[in-house]
Amino acid sequence: MTVTQSERVTSGATAGGLPARPRDCVPTLAHPRPAGRDQYTISEVADHTGLSAHTLRWYERIGLMPHVDRTHTGQRRFTNRDLDWLSLVTKLRLTGMPVADMVRYAELVRAGECTFAEREQLLTAHREDVRQRIAELRSTLDVLDYKIDIYADARRASERF
Repeated sequence: MTVTQSERVTSGATAGGLPARPRDCVPTLAHPRPAGRDQYTISEVADHTGLSAHTLRWYERIGLMPHVDRTHTGQRRFTNRDLDWLSLVTKLRLTGMPVADMVRYAELVRAGECTFAEREQLLTAHREDVRQRIAELRSTLDVLDYKIDIYADARRASERF
């Protein structure tokens, strides 16, 4: 699979016997893609993804984005596959994956199926980091809830007198 290819979202198992992607992996965006269109300007992609045009250009420059087609005048033309890839990149960034790791992942995807094991290893290691951060955040949330309860109890006690 190349960086620009996208997988079809289905329920159940795929033809290869692998589990299908959960529907949650396909974000519902505020501005859905126009039906029947597969060519977008950088400003349309920026509006659609919430990423700035500067960030999109930077992603392309550092190798995080695949080759983006251009018009005869040199303007970038993004496709639905590019939007799918940007959706994944945005999710990875949201999880705190370092840009260098995302670029490495993109390189592995472009290299083809022979890199499946390395891609799996990279994502598995990152998933463990994410799980550890979630546990830390849950612990922090417990402390916040405890402190809020103390203040709420004190406020209620003072309101009784």
